[in-house]
Amino acid sequence: MSKAFLAIVATPIGNLGDITFRAVETLRNSQVIAAEDTRRTLQLLNSLNIKKPIISCRAFNEEREAERIIAKVLEGESVSYVCDAGTPCISDPGSKLIAKAIEKGIEPLIIPGVSAVLFAATACALPLAKFAFYGFPPVKSGRRKKFLEQIKAEDKTVFVYESPHRMQKLLLEISEIIGADTNVAVIREATKIYEECLRGKIVDIIYKTKDKRWRGECVIAINPPPANTREIENEKRND
Repeated sequence: MSKAFLAIVATPIGNLGDITFRAVETLRNSQVIAAEDTRRTLQLLNSLNIKKPIISCRAFNEEREAERIIAKVLEGESVSYVCDAGTPCISDPGSKLIAKAIEKGIEPLIIPGVSAVLFAATACALPLAKFAFYGFPPVKSGRRKKFLEQIKAEDKTVFVYESPHRMQKLLLEISEIIGADTNVAVIREATKIYEECLRGKIVDIIYKTKDKRWRGECVIAINPPPANTREIENEKRND
């Protein structure tokens, strides 16, 4: 890696042992590390015994900082970008930086690795011939309902993220809007000490977790029931 580069580097989502050899090599060969969370990235670098200057590049300043990062690369410095955890651009900053780099003739190095949504896809035990990722549901009720109605219309497994304090609400909404017969998987704290994966019908998951205090990061896999199943369910409710 003698030539200056811009690298987009995936980092562990919990277990530090999941970092790849290539990611470590790339971080070591960088002159600067751009990070979504400088404190969290400092902890990672310290664990790898890597000492590099760290600059902030978060969602609110990505537009401005992307110009600064690209300028460094054009001046001959190698820069790696990391998000809080996992793979940049997936519900995290990074896409603006990549787009601006390409505009300037810089082809980013993509250093793949762990992703919470791909971990969930592997663990969910739901059909995956095709699937979709919807990110975080909106907070406002109207937009949230529309979001779930869009998932209901899908003919594939859909993955969403949700914060722990809205998890029980989301499960109830899935049952109400998408259907009580919906198969789901809830993957919590992936790769961490308290890793948990709950699988089954949404009504069963709601019952099992009715007294649960949700903590940590959650990915929910939703497999909407076929349209004909939903029609039968609606007819039963109307009888």
